[in-house]
Amino acid sequence: MDRYFGFKEQGTTYKREAVAGLTTFLSMAYILFVNPLILGDAGMDLGAVFTATALAAAIGTLIMGVVANYPIALAPGMGLNAFFAYSVVLGLGIDWQVALFGVFMSGIIFIFITLFGIRELIINAIPAELKYAAAAGIGLFIAFIGLKNAGIVIPDEATAVSLGHVLEGPTLLAIFGLVITVIFMVRGYKGGIFYGMVATSIAGIATGIIGVPDAIVGSVPSLAPTFGQAFAIDWSSVFTVQLLVVILTFLFVDFFDTAGTLYAVANQAGFVKDNKLPRAGKALLADSSATSIGAILGTSTTTSYIESSSGVAAGGRTGFTSVVTAFLFLIALFFSPLLAVVTAEVTAPALIIVGVLMASSLGLIDWKKFEIAVPAFLTVVTMPLTYSIATGIAIGFIMYPITMLFKGKGKEVHPIMYVLFFVFLAYFIFLSE
Repeated sequence: MDRYFGFKEQGTTYKREAVAGLTTFLSMAYILFVNPLILGDAGMDLGAVFTATALAAAIGTLIMGVVANYPIALAPGMGLNAFFAYSVVLGLGIDWQVALFGVFMSGIIFIFITLFGIRELIINAIPAELKYAAAAGIGLFIAFIGLKNAGIVIPDEATAVSLGHVLEGPTLLAIFGLVITVIFMVRGYKGGIFYGMVATSIAGIATGIIGVPDAIVGSVPSLAPTFGQAFAIDWSSVFTVQLLVVILTFLFVDFFDTAGTLYAVANQAGFVKDNKLPRAGKALLADSSATSIGAILGTSTTTSYIESSSGVAAGGRTGFTSVVTAFLFLIALFFSPLLAVVTAEVTAPALIIVGVLMASSLGLIDWKKFEIAVPAFLTVVTMPLTYSIATGIAIGFIMYPITMLFKGKGKEVHPIMYVLFFVFLAYFIFLSE
C-alpha cells in the first residue's frame, strides 16, 4: 500500500494520511444532514437520500483515492442540490425522478468529454468572469435559502421579502447557530460548519425547540424509495428543451466547480507543475463517474469538495487520505437517527456560511470593464431574485455576446458562446409559452 499510494515520494505516513482523512470528513460531514433536507423539499424520502448521500460520497471518494491517487473527497454538491430541488423540481415542475435522470445524463456527458479531450475546448470557450459570477450567484442563492429557512427573511406582500420575527425560538436558534459557526470558522477550526451544527442541535434540544432523538446509532435507512428511480420515468418527458437546459446547467456547474476544486486543492498540495495538473483525466473521470452513480442511488450531482483542502492542510498528500474519508462516510450510515434533530434551523447557518465562501469569487471579476460587469452582475443577482440558478446562468450567457459585440470585441467571443446564446434564448422562449 505504501508503494501504491507513494508515501515515500510524497513524504507522508499512514498516521498523517489518516488524520488528514478524518479532518476532511469532519469538514464536510454537514452534507449528510443538509442534503436530505434540501432534496426532501423536492418530495424525496429523507432516509433514502441520507443513505444515497453517504454511499455516493463513499464510492466517489474511494474512486478518487484509488484511481486518481488524490487526497480529494466527493459528495453531493451544495448549490447543485439547491438547483435540483428549488429550480428544477419546484420551479419548473419536473418530477424528481426525471431530474435524477438529468443528473445521470450530465455525468455520462462529463465522462464522454473527459475521455475524448473536449474538456479543454469547453473550459477555454466560457470566459472566466462568467464562471466566477456563476459560483458567486449560487453562493447568494444558497445563502438566501438559509436565511429563509432560518426565518430571518420572510415573504412580504408589499416588499416581496422582509425581516422575519427574529425573537421567535426557532429563528433565535438559527441566529445562535450562525454566530457560533462564524466563531468556529474565524478561529480556524477545520470542521467549523459541522461543529456549528452540533452546537446548534445541542442548544435546540436543551431549550426544547428540538425534540430529543430516540437514538444516536440505528439501522441504515432503506435506499428503495430512490434507488434506480432515475429510470422509472415517463420517457416522453425526457426529450424536451426544458430538460436539455437542465442537463446543461448540471453539467456546467459541476464541470467548472470540479475543475476549480481540483486545481485549487492540487496546487495547495504542491502537485501542479508548469500550470499542469497530473492525472487530471483520472480525477475528472472519478468525479463524473460519481455523479452518475449518485444519480442511480438517488441524489443530486456528486462533485469534488473544496473542504478537501482542510485535509491537505493537515498533511494529506495521497489517495489514502480519500480512502480514510470514504470509510468514515460508510460508518456514518449508522447515524441516521440524528436526522431527527438536524432541522431547518440547524442547517440554515451552514447554508449561509457556504454562501459566504462561494461569494468570494466576486473579487476575481473585473468590474471596471462594463461589457464584463453587466453579464456577470445579472448572473449573480438573478439567481436569488428569480430563485433559479439556471435563469441566472442563461441571462449571463445571453448578455455576454451582446455586450462584447457592441463593445467591438465580438471576435474575442468563442463560437461555442454564440451557440449557447441561441440555446438559452430558446429556453426563455420555451418557458414563456
